[in-house]
Amino acid sequence: MRITGYDHVQIAIPVGGEDEAVAFYEGVLGLRRVPKPEPLASHGGCWFEGDGIRLHVGGERDFRPARKAHPALLVASLDEAVVTLRAAGVEVHDDVAIEGYVRCYVFDPFGNRVEFMQLL
Repeated sequence: MRITGYDHVQIAIPVGGEDEAVAFYEGVLGLRRVPKPEPLASHGGCWFEGDGIRLHVGGERDFRPARKAHPALLVASLDEAVVTLRAAGVEVHDDVAIEGYVRCYVFDPFGNRVEFMQLL
């Protein structure tokens, strides 16, 4: 087997949380909401896309936020990302730099961790 990349990452949210997901992932992060194809659309949730990113959000009845597992999103400017996030009222948590990157993380409206990384 040879894995060649990711198609998408899925994040769980509480059932019925689509409006909050759209407000955060589209409204704050700037990802575009795209239609889910049938038969998947009837199951709820929503899909988002951005430059090189496909993020799926799906409702889970026994939802527990992912506080450790997370998507890490590359940004052109971490400083600009932080300004945008804070302007939207999102609490930003600094994270230690790792070789070649500066980074921070936030929690989405459901408590899921989302990391932001800038390549140096």
